Amino acid sequence: MAARQLLFLVSAGVLLSSTEVHGGYSKLPENYRKGVDLALEQLNSHSAVLHHFRFYKSIQKSDIEPGFDVSYIYHNFYLKATYCRKGIVDSSQCKFRNDRPLIDCSVCYKTFAGAIEKEPKPYIHCLHKPALTEVMKTERIDHCNKMGYTSGTPTLLASKGSK
Repeated sequence: MAARQLLFLVSAGVLLSSTEVHGGYSKLPENYRKGVDLALEQLNSHSAVLHHFRFYKSIQKSDIEPGFDVSYIYHNFYLKATYCRKGIVDSSQCKFRNDRPLIDCSVCYKTFAGAIEKEPKPYIHCLHKPALTEVMKTERIDHCNKMGYTSGTPTLLASKGSK
């Protein structure tokens, strides 16, 4: 009986991870998709990048919603090369390549009313996975934690004006 339950749990885990890989981007909340789009835009701006990349899977996601339609987003995810050339319009038919390393990306940014704010400037750091060190991972998180996320709105609403 216990072996059957264990087999069921393992099967469910494989199914969940495979659906995340193949349909992951469309299943991401909109605020996270915007960060993936920023990373892809930055990646595609490099002339040395010849292939089209697609979202592969999320590693870590977090958001803080202090209120007033503001969110602070942190997202660590993988991008994977496809067989399609860079610049393709419809990438839904582009199959993933398994002969290229994953690109590990971390992004953090502030949104207001669903749009990414220009200040503080969104942070985007992408690197081929084999080149990423533990020190770099720590620096990414530290950078995002130190970004000047202050809206001031709660302070203004909490203050009492003088008469």
